[in-house]
Amino acid sequence: MKNLIVYCSSHGTTEKAVGLLSENLVGDVLSVDLKREKTIFDLKDFDTVIIGGSIHAGQIQRKIKKFIQNHYDELLDKELGLFLVCMREGEMAIEQFNNAFPQELRKNSVAMGLFGGEFLVSKMNFFERQVVKKVDGITSDQSKLDIKSIMEFASRFNNLKSLV
Repeated sequence: MKNLIVYCSSHGTTEKAVGLLSENLVGDVLSVDLKREKTIFDLKDFDTVIIGGSIHAGQIQRKIKKFIQNHYDELLDKELGLFLVCMREGEMAIEQFNNAFPQELRKNSVAMGLFGGEFLVSKMNFFERQVVKKVDGITSDQSKLDIKSIMEFASRFNNLKSLV
């Protein structure tokens, strides 16, 4: 099986999650950070596509939104996984997930995940630090990355492949 993971990582947390996911998926994995990499790929070459990003000011990254818009019909025909890295929990996290990914993609996904998140204040610019301090009262690095959720997500994909 050939897996494609498309994501955006601003401060490295989503990249960490993708690294763990990649290590635990069966088959070949190509991970592409749309924010940094210019890797050229064709969705037709992949059996599964996983899309993920992080929430900043309540929204997923624009490059993820644009990727979904540009490949929407193709994505509906793929074994699809969607994940979100965010610090919110419960209903707020679910709301952010639902706002990040179109309903039809969510309905067609074999796996969806909320992977927790991190505030990496040490990697933020001045403006980001001020917003995080004002909104969340956070002034130092904090991690709530949910390793168990990442492993469960990978397991759902691996179980899917064993059925083929």
